[in-house]
Amino acid sequence: MNARFLGIEIGATKLQCALGDGSGRIEQIEREQVNPEAGAAGIRRQIASAWQRLRARGRPAAVGVGFGGPVDWRAGRVICSHHVPGWDGFPLGQWLEELVGAPAAVENDANTAALAEALAGAGRDADPLFYVTMGSGVGGGLVAGGRVYHGAPPGEAEIGHVRLDREGTTVEARCSGWATDRRVRRLAAERPESALARRVAADPGREARHLLPALEEGDPNARKLIEETASDLAFALSHVAHLFHPAAIVLGGGLSLIGEPLRAAVAKALPDWLMKAFHPGPEIRLAELGERAVPAGALILAAQKAAG
Repeated sequence: MNARFLGIEIGATKLQCALGDGSGRIEQIEREQVNPEAGAAGIRRQIASAWQRLRARGRPAAVGVGFGGPVDWRAGRVICSHHVPGWDGFPLGQWLEELVGAPAAVENDANTAALAEALAGAGRDADPLFYVTMGSGVGGGLVAGGRVYHGAPPGEAEIGHVRLDREGTTVEARCSGWATDRRVRRLAAERPESALARRVAADPGREARHLLPALEEGDPNARKLIEETASDLAFALSHVAHLFHPAAIVLGGGLSLIGEPLRAAVAKALPDWLMKAFHPGPEIRLAELGERAVPAGALILAAQKAAG
């Protein structure tokens, strides 16, 4: 009988607790919204409650968790959360071990999703694999030989904080979902007659989601914004390619839901920033696992913890 593991995603807006196997296959999942005002203690109560419902399936061999913020993965400790108060310095791994009665491994959510896409998703035939997630922020993870690559403490693959110019403009400031929302709003105000502007006016909020349908209507403004975002992202990823030479780069997170137009634009722009000896560069792919990437990766992380 295959061992069963518990994989947990702790985010700023959602909590997912999944039972499954070490390949990342999810058998049962509990998904809840998070109330940031309840703080870290409120999320821990939700985890404990979800575990009470899942424990009837038996004790897992290990627990893995992908946390939405910086962590000390060696100690299993949260460094901080930028969205939910009360997490600073919390010994999350120790707390989970006491709760579940099994060893626990803690990673940040980008690394955990990278592990899932590398071993069970879009990059399962690519090694090394680099994963970039574009949501409220921009994060990344490098997986080589089936394991997350960690630099010397406190280093991680913080692609979102790579500078795009000497003035300090970051990838996150240009390519995150929130940054793209702002750019869409600005463009809609400048071009009120456009298909993009009409969609934003009719259904405001999370404006980046209007880019793809506006593009499908033939709106040149939507195309221009997608191409600008892709160019910025490709420039940042050229550094990844020059330094680490991944076999493939996977685009994930909410902004990746633009889909093929974004993927194709990044793939087209990337060679412009690479030395010719490295052309055509790593293959650019879209993530496959969606919202299940972090819990699936947490299951794989748990299996690696159990294996030692």
